[in-house]
Amino acid sequence: MSTRQKVNDMPDTRVLIAYGSKHGATQGIAEELEEELRSDGFDVVAMPAERVDDVNGYDAVILGGAVYAGRWHVEARRCARRHAGQLRQRPVWLFSSGPVDDSAERRDIAPVRGVTRWMQRLGAREHITFGGALTAETPGRIAHSLVRHGKGGDFRNPERIRQWAHHIAAQLPSSS
Repeated sequence: MSTRQKVNDMPDTRVLIAYGSKHGATQGIAEELEEELRSDGFDVVAMPAERVDDVNGYDAVILGGAVYAGRWHVEARRCARRHAGQLRQRPVWLFSSGPVDDSAERRDIAPVRGVTRWMQRLGAREHITFGGALTAETPGRIAHSLVRHGKGGDFRNPERIRQWAHHIAAQLPSSS
């Protein structure tokens, strides 16, 4: 049973989770957030950032992107730029994924410089960095070489992702 329920047929609080994901790890984080927020009683949609046409139909937005070579995923940046005016008018949270080690579990990892700028431009409430994934299924010669040399793994922590979803849920307007 959800921790929030509709009252008098009022619409649910609508949450958009937009993500930029190159090989699917960031998408997996977005889907985990979606599942948890939905279990908390919110109307949630997760979609690739490049498919976001309008955010006006949402009460809150979570925007995430993979980090490669110190840069946030291009589609997350483009989404932030396209919708900056609308995003500033609602609660926004940002997340990054990427460390392919356990560093995101051991300490808070500050956002990369570009994400810090987007936090300020959008008035984002907070940012979190989750571990990424580099597995045998990740395409590319470099990825395969790293995995072969023991440098890969799935460092996403589902429990930490769920905790952050509930942390956000506690800050969202309730439809009750």
